[in-house]
Amino acid sequence: MLLTWDWKKLFAVQALFALVWAQSPQEIYDVIVIGGGPSGLSAASGLSRVLRRVALFDSGQYRNGPTRHMHDVIGSDHVAPAEFREAARKQISFYNMTTFFDQEVMNLQKDNNYFHATTANGTYTARKVILASGLKDDLPNVPGLRDAFGKGVFWCPWCDGFEHRDQLMGVLGDFSDAYDSVKELYPTLNKHMRIYANGTGNAAQINRLNGKNKDWQKVFDKYNVTVNHKPILNITRTQSGSEIQDSAIRKELDKFRVYFSDGSYEERDAFITNYGTSQASHLPEQLKVGFLGNKMNTMAPGLRTTVPGVWGVGDANSDNSTNVPHAMSTGKKAAVFCHVELATEELAEVSSNPAKRAAMLDNRSIHERTARQMGDEVGNVYRRLAHF
Repeated sequence: MLLTWDWKKLFAVQALFALVWAQSPQEIYDVIVIGGGPSGLSAASGLSRVLRRVALFDSGQYRNGPTRHMHDVIGSDHVAPAEFREAARKQISFYNMTTFFDQEVMNLQKDNNYFHATTANGTYTARKVILASGLKDDLPNVPGLRDAFGKGVFWCPWCDGFEHRDQLMGVLGDFSDAYDSVKELYPTLNKHMRIYANGTGNAAQINRLNGKNKDWQKVFDKYNVTVNHKPILNITRTQSGSEIQDSAIRKELDKFRVYFSDGSYEERDAFITNYGTSQASHLPEQLKVGFLGNKMNTMAPGLRTTVPGVWGVGDANSDNSTNVPHAMSTGKKAAVFCHVELATEELAEVSSNPAKRAAMLDNRSIHERTARQMGDEVGNVYRRLAHF
């Protein structure tokens, strides 16, 4: 009975706040979501399901935009990313709580307890922010590489490896990182691997590789992995797997030539890459979000960043997983924690007990207090809220 009463009270307070904001001359959203990829869409879905008003901003730039299909996504396996996003928007729109803005946020600022997102069309305000702004792949300036990226040239074996199984595989990137790709591909996906080190097989790289496994040369010999150290001049596609496929067994039949500075070339069917990444958006840095390496620091409970009221989800956060199922999971998790934090604030605002209200809004801020309350179990918070 207590749990039923708690939910009724929570939604009654939420409805009261919605009524007040609807009468305000400037629309104030519960949450601004930056990013329209899987993590941002998942966050918007979770928030819409509990009737939170969301403004989702989509710049139209996606890390998986160039790829032909998404994979290892249960229920959406081998679906084009654009098709996935369209279906997600349609499903989220059913709840009539999320407004989609196909605009890039150029400026994002915090003013007291509100966040203001500015686009070319105006400024939008919300109480919380979820940053689903993504990463970008830092590819070297090798002609042809960026054009081929995502279509026969990939970085994730789970995302694209199956479609290029048993093919002549090239490994691109620093020599010391090639060992990791060999471990991921051999022996189930590819047994014909050749590393294209592009002149990076120097002493520093070898020392780094020795730190990973001093027996790396024995591994390469056993797996018949060969190495070409020549500097790469360009990578040229000679056949497109978008057009030449064996759809019955889902194989994409790309072909490439790697041209070297000495005028020679070699042919490969596909490549796995090992290049660095960086934040796709300047907004986390603009908000002064803390970083762990090049990722947003989301070590706080619920994927919170170091800035109160801001969450980081998807590839861009610090839990070091980068795939669509992971992105969707982080979006949902942030949505749940964000909703409960908003509910805590709302109940504090209408509490008739000054002492309890003060306890909820102590000097450490409601954001930090909610983080301490929540831990890893959202249900505990609702039980605690029943006492207010």
